[in-house]
Amino acid sequence: MYTLTEAQKLIEKHLANIKFPEDPTELYEPVHYILSIGGKRIRPALVLLACDMFDGSVESALHPATAIEIFHNFTLLHDDIMDKSELRRGKQTVHVKWDDNTAILSGDVMSILASQFMNEAPGAVLRGVHNVFTRTAIEVCEGQQLDMNFENMLTVTEQQYLRMIELKTSVLIAASLKIGAMLGGASEKDAADLYDFGRDLGIAFQLQDDLLDAYGDPELFGKKPGMDIVDNKKTMLMITALRDANPEQKKALTGWLTARDADPEEKVQAVMQLFDALHVKEKVNREINNYYQQALESLNHLNTPMERKTELFAFAEYLMERQN
Repeated sequence: MYTLTEAQKLIEKHLANIKFPEDPTELYEPVHYILSIGGKRIRPALVLLACDMFDGSVESALHPATAIEIFHNFTLLHDDIMDKSELRRGKQTVHVKWDDNTAILSGDVMSILASQFMNEAPGAVLRGVHNVFTRTAIEVCEGQQLDMNFENMLTVTEQQYLRMIELKTSVLIAASLKIGAMLGGASEKDAADLYDFGRDLGIAFQLQDDLLDAYGDPELFGKKPGMDIVDNKKTMLMITALRDANPEQKKALTGWLTARDADPEEKVQAVMQLFDALHVKEKVNREINNYYQQALESLNHLNTPMERKTELFAFAEYLMERQN
């Protein structure tokens, strides 16, 4: 059985040996660049772990796993353009290093290359694997659109937000596990249970990310707390606060959400005081734990020996062990 670290190293080695076209240089050099500036390779590693769990050929899963990593980086490239981000993994983003048009077109070719690599899945499961991949690719785009829509909405419901982070963040983790299971010859039920594990774990992870933005230790996470508050993000913290606030508290929260040119530090301090008064941290932590426990339950349901699940249990713990 592979460990997560071993699977990550295998993916890294495989990526380093891929020969992309070199002409036109302006199209393919950004592809080389974004794939070479790091990343934990978690999603493709999960493809390999899930395949290995069912005694599948990890070698035959390398190209489909690579497809997942290329697609993931394509989404990051386009996200950086939309968010006007200047840095990605401590390096210049593609649209800054080159320009917007180059970044858009290089992202486009990455999405096509991802499909091409997924087509290298063994014939017996190719149709099913590709269907999961294309459906997931569409869902990720839907999640990004919903996230953009929320920027212009004063209020977002809990259900709307959970659906958005499911689509934008967790379905690709879930699909990575399901595709790996299918490549390994898993039953439909086991593949579905692995998908549910990845989906719920991904949601728990994103909710925890929301929490850490407000309550995380800046020494550990390298950024000032409260940036989501400054940017008027409708995270689960803000949604919970607006839901549970009395009229006076809701008026104050809405005022900060609609204020123009507010002092960032004053805004963060005021909103955090309202979060604390409404016990938002405790409520969101309960929601995180609910999704985390659902994920573990799905993993427990897998019809495989416990020792074959150990690495995924460890992965879940690793993903959620960040302190808030």
